[in-house]
Amino acid sequence: MRFVILFFLLLLPVAVTAQVTGQPDGTIAVEDSATQDAAIAVRIRNILGELDGFENVTVTVSSGIVTLRGTTLDSSTAFRLSNIAARVQGVVAIENEVIKTTDVVERLNPAAQRFVERANQFIAYLPLAAVAVVAFVTVVFVGFLIARLKSPWDRIAPNAFIADIYRQLLRLAFIVAALVVALDILGATALLSTILGAAGIVGLAIGFAVKDTVENFIASIMLSIRQPFRPNDTIQIDGDIGKVIRLTSRATILLSFDGNHIRIPNATVFKSRIVNYSRNDERRFVFDLCVAYGTDLAMARQLASETLRGLPFVLKVPAPDVWISELGDSTVSLRLAGWIAQNDTSFARARGEAMRLSLAAFDAAGIEMPEPTYRLRTDSAAVEIDPKPLTMSPVIPEAEVQIEDVQIKAEIELERMVNEERQELQDGDLLKREAPEE
Repeated sequence: MRFVILFFLLLLPVAVTAQVTGQPDGTIAVEDSATQDAAIAVRIRNILGELDGFENVTVTVSSGIVTLRGTTLDSSTAFRLSNIAARVQGVVAIENEVIKTTDVVERLNPAAQRFVERANQFIAYLPLAAVAVVAFVTVVFVGFLIARLKSPWDRIAPNAFIADIYRQLLRLAFIVAALVVALDILGATALLSTILGAAGIVGLAIGFAVKDTVENFIASIMLSIRQPFRPNDTIQIDGDIGKVIRLTSRATILLSFDGNHIRIPNATVFKSRIVNYSRNDERRFVFDLCVAYGTDLAMARQLASETLRGLPFVLKVPAPDVWISELGDSTVSLRLAGWIAQNDTSFARARGEAMRLSLAAFDAAGIEMPEPTYRLRTDSAAVEIDPKPLTMSPVIPEAEVQIEDVQIKAEIELERMVNEERQELQDGDLLKREAPEE
């Protein structure tokens, strides 16, 4: 039963008793008069009549003691009464019995009044807001108009991709400037720091979320400025070899020699080791030929060198070269190297033809290329088996040796495929032949 009574007591409106901080201080006078009490009551009523929220408050004064009764919308307003009454001269003590009202109508009226006031204030601000909107649109329009001009940005930027970035930055700068002008007209420039702070936090969150995309974008900017390769260049990146089709804002696209597309993210391209086979026209091919230990190595080297020099597709400068590269178990390896002009000669076909003709020259000179020697162990003793070399093919007369065509037929077909794709996808390409070389 006690808990029930206590619960209902808590639900009842609680009178706001006089606070120690709201009581007047000073010496209490001996004289007491009804005239003074009436004057104090009138003074307090006049003050409350000029303030909002005290319409339902009554004031009585007896012997300098002020008693306040009635209702207010909230407790803070009730506490203000004690401070107001304490400042009136002649007040000895204050009995604040004002409570917070629970009337629905009285509590909703101020909210409706505030809504009406804000609506009126909004209507009053409409002309000023219209001027701010016009100023914002004008500044943004001027910025976008300047950004659409092509000639200044194309002259400043090294390529179209960087020029587009300049345009985007200019648009962003004009949008921020337009926002500052509009807020300054409205007298709300303090909101700019809040907006920029929120935009910075959002941008940081988005940056972490799309870190790989941002990394590829930055790598695209660096690659488009320096351009370590050109369209149709043959390059190798992380083991992938092919001809360059295009460089986009996200990836580098190659066409392999098998006709397949290879898409490599620009962040990987920027951090990887890039081998460009097309930057220099001269390119060296290398292969090995093995001879027996009893071979005259000086004569073999001279024969190999003369064979390479006699090939029409091998350049005279740089001159071909031959050297002993390795001593094996049963053979001596000779390494042959020659240079070709790869813009006119197929590297693979030239290397293969040089190998074929060098092997034919060695066969014609009787230089053996022996089989390996094996040693077999039995229970009694080791038996060494030296197989006889295979029967050499008849020596081919020099007049019958025909040099095959080593022109760049396959490479020309690949270049044609690359050019066709570049014509179809030209808009998104960041590579230019006339760009400065790295």
